[in-house]
Amino acid sequence: MAFNIFKKKSKQPKETSAEAGKEDDVSLIPDRPEEPTEEAETETPDMPLPETPSSDPPPSSTPGFYQRLRNGLTKTRKLLTTDIDELFSSGKQLSPDDLDELEERLITADIGVKTAMEIMDRLSSTKITDADHLRTSLKDIFLSYLETEREPVVEDPDLVSGPRIILVVGVNGVGKTTTIGKLAARYVRDGKKVMLVAADTFRAAAMEQLEIWAQRTGADFIKHRENADPAAVVFDGIEAARARGIDIVLIDTAGRLHTKVNLMEELKKVKRTITKKNSDAPHEVLLVLDATTGQNALSQAEMFVQATGVTAIALTKLDGTAKGGIVVNLCHTFNVPLRYIGVGEQITDLQPFEPEEFIDALF
Repeated sequence: MAFNIFKKKSKQPKETSAEAGKEDDVSLIPDRPEEPTEEAETETPDMPLPETPSSDPPPSSTPGFYQRLRNGLTKTRKLLTTDIDELFSSGKQLSPDDLDELEERLITADIGVKTAMEIMDRLSSTKITDADHLRTSLKDIFLSYLETEREPVVEDPDLVSGPRIILVVGVNGVGKTTTIGKLAARYVRDGKKVMLVAADTFRAAAMEQLEIWAQRTGADFIKHRENADPAAVVFDGIEAARARGIDIVLIDTAGRLHTKVNLMEELKKVKRTITKKNSDAPHEVLLVLDATTGQNALSQAEMFVQATGVTAIALTKLDGTAKGGIVVNLCHTFNVPLRYIGVGEQITDLQPFEPEEFIDALF
């Protein structure tokens, strides 16, 4: 039986954004001039304003969130406990066959072949005596992989030249726009002035979704017309953010432009535009991944890390359908810090990732 180890408020809410829905594929459009020439649109659509979230800031790790995390890992936790106990049903030390079976289960749990082999090498140097000993050893190994070196997140406007600029990347359908909206809500609750920039101009739905999130959170919002040059939108967004005294700029980007090459070239162009406006920006390149996609998330991470210099990861949909081993695999393979995890649809269901809390919830 295979187990799964890891299966305040902005004062200028003029142009704002929204609750994300399903993201659709798009096609590449012809190249446009790099330098922006158009003025950002500021109108908001004629639609009812979604319910405003509570202004009371929850603690960074609330009991409610922890319980949802545990609930999401219930299947993984039960399988893990049952399978490890079965390995010791005979009351003897692990045999080579037992170790082979454990390695196979690690791989099945989305730990990945390379990472699973490394874990088994580390376990082989320890004389495992019982199920509790094995669980403790696995917890220690997993934790060492999750505690990647993290550079401090500089959010003090006095320590950053201009607004803090966060470029959010990822393929369509992973919850990128929703993640931006939830981050905006967190920053607004912390008293930051936030702006959302709709640089995914190839899907009208993406701009509409982001605009609803801006309305919902009270963030400023910048967009151009559909199919406009994303770099031009970013250029105007940064200019507007400076003029309005914005603290945090969250930039949404396209997730599919006909081919991977076209997508990555477009993102590189956007990143160059940001750097031209602010030499030390973007201050964060946040990659959003869907935990339920398993090994596909690894392939996506490799592609974006190489092309955009990802500095942090947000992992969404970490619920009962996801194999939690993907968390260990991602952190260990790319040595990129996992900054946020999401366990549901509510605004507060996206929280900073705490390795020790995650391990406790898993075991």
